[in-house]
Amino acid sequence: MGVGIGDILKSEEINFDDLEDMVMTVDAYNIIYQFLSSIRQRDGKPLKDSEGRVTSHLSGILYRNANLVGAGIKPVYVFDGAPDMMKEGTLEKRKERKKRAKKEYEKSLEKGDLERARIKAQQTSRMTDEIEESSKKLLSLLAIPWIQAPSEGESQAAHIVRNGDAWGVASQDHDTLLFGANRLVKNLTVTGKRKMPGSSDYKKISPELIELEEVLNDLDITRKQLVDIGILCGTDYNEGVKGIGPKRGLKYIKKYNDLESVLEEKDAQIDNYEAIQEIFLDPDVKDDYTIRFEDELGDVKGFLCDERDFSEGRVESALKKFEKGMERRKQSSLLSFD
Repeated sequence: MGVGIGDILKSEEINFDDLEDMVMTVDAYNIIYQFLSSIRQRDGKPLKDSEGRVTSHLSGILYRNANLVGAGIKPVYVFDGAPDMMKEGTLEKRKERKKRAKKEYEKSLEKGDLERARIKAQQTSRMTDEIEESSKKLLSLLAIPWIQAPSEGESQAAHIVRNGDAWGVASQDHDTLLFGANRLVKNLTVTGKRKMPGSSDYKKISPELIELEEVLNDLDITRKQLVDIGILCGTDYNEGVKGIGPKRGLKYIKKYNDLESVLEEKDAQIDNYEAIQEIFLDPDVKDDYTIRFEDELGDVKGFLCDERDFSEGRVESALKKFEKGMERRKQSSLLSFD
């Protein structure tokens, strides 16, 4: 879900050329969920191999990253560790929403409403151990580094950027900004167009860059105040205050200066808000990570074609893009020593 502060954030449309030779940390769970929900059959069913194993995520990892690496971008996937105890309520609500969506999906299929069935099916996506492990295996075979976070993947991804070991974070959520990421790039792994819900129209989707320093300067607030606005609106760790969205939250924080004063003034309550502030401002992250970009692919065809029923021709086409990107990296490295 993430934090809903998008309405007050200024973004800039960019393209792949702007990110050439840049290391981008990828919020792995966020992006893999995106693949699981969007890469589906017409009736909403996920792609599967002959043994019934879901392959939608593998398709997304292969083909979307082929475009990134082919363009000279250097992705580093960061996986979630153990979730914070305060997130349990959100996780339970997500499970309930998925159950309801599954029932509505089945009803829509019975009625022959494939469009609604697909929409509801997208809401049932879930990360299993098999999906996570197969994702990590394919990333390794594709020579894409991945890092296991001790807790939230997005906080670790932001930490790597703050350390100067990556240029920005790729995610569809704004939480990474609250965790202190210097730059957030949305839509990096999304295809060029997206079908509008309930319509036959398509909307062009381009990567969007949001820079934390520009946001704070533009809104004339501190990062802590941005975190306070997020908590007022609602995060993965708390319900927001009813009637307060990002614009009103910004107004109140600028008027009363901090979250505690807003809650007191509006006679509102957010349980454990100080602990939530701490999660964003001092998250559980690690510094003992390694980012290394190898220049050789593993046996991708053996894994995808022999084990998961992928088309050999399509896989070979994607691998050519990876090889092109690796060659570009080599040339860039050589030029840097001139």
